[in-house]
Amino acid sequence: MRLRLPVFALLALASSASAQQRPSAGPMIESAGAVFSVDPDIAVDKNQYYKVAFEIATPASSPEAMNQTINTVARFLNMHAQAGVAEDHLSGAIVAHGGASFELLNDAAYRARHGVDNPNAQLIRELLDAGQPVILCGQSAASRGIVKEDLIPGVQVALSAMTAFLMLQERGYRVNPW
Repeated sequence: MRLRLPVFALLALASSASAQQRPSAGPMIESAGAVFSVDPDIAVDKNQYYKVAFEIATPASSPEAMNQTINTVARFLNMHAQAGVAEDHLSGAIVAHGGASFELLNDAAYRARHGVDNPNAQLIRELLDAGQPVILCGQSAASRGIVKEDLIPGVQVALSAMTAFLMLQERGYRVNPW
């Protein structure tokens, strides 16, 4: 009888671990942005427009790693789309500046700088294809020698990150607080 109790306890733990939920990407962004399904106490208003501007100033932990803040934009879009918000009611704008400016380089320019293809390129192209604004601070670009030809096609250059945030706010975007 004593031996059965630990076996049953192990089986119970194993079955609860296997029942643990896994995050999933999509439907807006398939290459990244996996999120968990949640039954929230605060209902998601499916008629609201969710327009958020995300600041990306810190580069990824290594040149081979995806920038987790860019992944957060994909998570924002996917979690709300999975919750039933229409895709035309969702927008996650990226404003990159500082050290993260290089995250918007095309593969050739990124490879010339870091020796590897840009691990963010596929996600950025998918965000652009989904109609999401991706903006580079012109001041950061100029100070780092980044030219438009080195950017992933579709990335826009603003006068500055400060200007981009002001313009996005005038268009109804709210700045992500973290």
